[in-house]
Amino acid sequence: MTDSRRWMWLAGLVLFCWLLYLLTPILSPFLVAMLLAYLSDPLVDRLERRKLSRTWAVVLVFGLFSLLLLILLLVLIPMLGRQLMRLYELVPQLLDWLQHQALPWTQAQFGLAEDFWRFEQIKAALSEHLGKTSDIVGLVLAQATASSLALLGWIGNLLLIPVVAFYLLRDWDVMLAKLRGLLPRGRESFVVQLVGECHEVLGAFIRGQLLVMLALAGIYSGGLMLVGLELGLLIGVLAGLASIVPYMGFIVGFGAALVAALFQFGGFELYPLIGIAVVFGIGQLLEGMLLTPWLVGDRIGLHPVAVIFAILAGGQLFGFTGVLLALPVAAIIMVLLRHAHDFYKLSALYGEPGAGSDEPPNPA
Repeated sequence: MTDSRRWMWLAGLVLFCWLLYLLTPILSPFLVAMLLAYLSDPLVDRLERRKLSRTWAVVLVFGLFSLLLLILLLVLIPMLGRQLMRLYELVPQLLDWLQHQALPWTQAQFGLAEDFWRFEQIKAALSEHLGKTSDIVGLVLAQATASSLALLGWIGNLLLIPVVAFYLLRDWDVMLAKLRGLLPRGRESFVVQLVGECHEVLGAFIRGQLLVMLALAGIYSGGLMLVGLELGLLIGVLAGLASIVPYMGFIVGFGAALVAALFQFGGFELYPLIGIAVVFGIGQLLEGMLLTPWLVGDRIGLHPVAVIFAILAGGQLFGFTGVLLALPVAAIIMVLLRHAHDFYKLSALYGEPGAGSDEPPNPA
């Protein structure tokens, strides 16, 4: 490739990134729809292999997802809503428990000064804030209806997701075939191999990690509710969602469950604390020995620090759209860096001896 062509490709890439940045506010529904289509395509392909047409397979998959969403709306979300309201009601009592039991015990153990926490100021600020937001539902509705155009746009984007996802999923294989037909003939095999590796990483992470998160949320929620924890469902769901980063779900869920148990049972009750430890211990064993090897495998290669950085960087640069794109883009960059590393190890630059070295150059 000549220098002029390289500059043309670079200019085209910069222009594409600039247009993508300008279109960020309207990309969210299309990205969510693309994610749904990508996650659903293997199931649709499996139904096609059972002699079902592509359109009817897509309709069947959409019906299944709609049923699951309906169950979620009718069962899980009201339960979570009640626990959130219960948590809101317990905040003043939690503040009193911290002031009169937890913090004095901590001060006595570590020899801290009486006014070390400045807790009265914190409690006054929180109480004032809670007093202003006594009607949470009314506040949310007021904010949502402050601009009718914004509300209509939000509803329109929400309704656009299933429509776009349906057409993307129906024509998924056709679009992939057309994109493959546009590849340079001399580079087709290499690009297909590269895309296949990216697909393997993305599929393993997105599908596998989502299933692991759902499984852990169910294990933690069911176990904590069996222990008798009042906010067990809410804490279990939060721990499952936080499991997108390895060990983060365990840390967040176990810490929140311990605090909730100490507050609910009025101290260091042995059996609830043992029950919480058993629940999270079983969850970690199942995740490490069964769920992650079975659903995710060892093909991801994304370090936990890279996962955290990708999510924070995506949110900082592109908001919610960046959060949606963060992990897929990070996985693709990881595959590209792996190939760049291989090219570097085979290059003449890597084979050159260092300055002042008497070693002969590498024949590679």
